[in-house]
Amino acid sequence: MTRTPHSHHSPEFKEQALLKARHRGTRSVISVAGELNMSAGTLRKWLQSASKKTATIAYPVPAATAALDGPASAWMPAQRLMALQQSYALDDMARAGWCREHGVFEHQLAQWHQEFCTPAVPAAAREASGAFRELQRQHEQLQRELRRKEKALAEVAALLVLQKNFQALLEGADK
Repeated sequence: MTRTPHSHHSPEFKEQALLKARHRGTRSVISVAGELNMSAGTLRKWLQSASKKTATIAYPVPAATAALDGPASAWMPAQRLMALQQSYALDDMARAGWCREHGVFEHQLAQWHQEFCTPAVPAAAREASGAFRELQRQHEQLQRELRRKEKALAEVAALLVLQKNFQALLEGADK
């Protein structure tokens, strides 16, 4: 298959390919390029040029994050989520520039990402878990008490049997 030197892809295709390549997860650029039926080298060049463009673009502050004059640690969850969305697809250099511009540390982005990806345990579930542990503790305590009483009952039964046998021996010796 030969390609003409001026074979062009539409801007829409290029945009979709870049989007797919940025959100590829653990897959390689080669596999994404294979899915798109295009050269991996071309896709890599597009990614590089797009990351260079993103590094030079000034990032507009969306309305949800317009009041980011306080420290990043005091941002509301919606503002943190917006920051994660804006910085997610950036390469290391562009992300570092974005962080400097917005007064955020990269470790904060990582922490926020972890917090958003970790499922929250509702308070009712925590209370139910605590109540369950309390019930388990009570159950174990009752089991120990039951074993102690069963041993005491077996000991009393053995003493009664011995007493009865002893009385039978005494009555047999008197005759």
